Amino acid sequence: MSGKRSLIRAGTTVDQMVRAIGDRIVTGVLRPGEKLDEVSLAARFEVSRTPVREALGQLSAMGLVERRPNRGAIVAVVTQEHLASMFESMAELEGICARFCAERMTGNERRALETEHQASARLVRLGAEEDYEYFNTEFHSRLYRGAHSTHIYELTATTRSRLAPFRRAQFRLAGRLAKSWQEHDAIVTAILRGDGAAAGKAAREHVSIVSEASAVFVVDDHARAAPLHS
Repeated sequence: MSGKRSLIRAGTTVDQMVRAIGDRIVTGVLRPGEKLDEVSLAARFEVSRTPVREALGQLSAMGLVERRPNRGAIVAVVTQEHLASMFESMAELEGICARFCAERMTGNERRALETEHQASARLVRLGAEEDYEYFNTEFHSRLYRGAHSTHIYELTATTRSRLAPFRRAQFRLAGRLAKSWQEHDAIVTAILRGDGAAAGKAAREHVSIVSEASAVFVVDDHARAAPLHS
């Protein structure tokens, strides 16, 4: 029991639940309208109901879970329109970050960005989806930090967290790792040249492509019309 409590205090258990449940929702294992029972989830993850409620709260903030007063939580309907709106905002924010990186990154930051980007090509060749996904998160975080704007960083990181399950899901698509690397390459090349306009354009286009790739995981109109549980 003490081990469980230490995990909960460290926050890792909640993060793991958010990721696991979020991924199952996005990929259709858990379908719109399906009930998310706190007791069952607590048993599955071997935790108390308190971290389960926290995880469901975070998923609700992402728009993946609907919490109903006195009726529990269900898997929410994620519409194409809502997802497109979120990605549209994400594209503009990342475009700003990339432009600022081209203008503001230090020499050390530019070298680190290029080094990590080139090293990630090996992950693409190996088809190491999970490792590349980790690199991808760090790559984008470097762009947010490299913009050297605290407020922009906070806005971008918050928006990205809400889209995280969809951004992970894209790597399930055939050939997506290689295409992602090529899109990153355009961003990195522009930043290293100090071309803010080109860097911003490349970043916006990258997120737009991610949006299109992720859209295949959103339920269609017929699925939305017939939830599994009321």
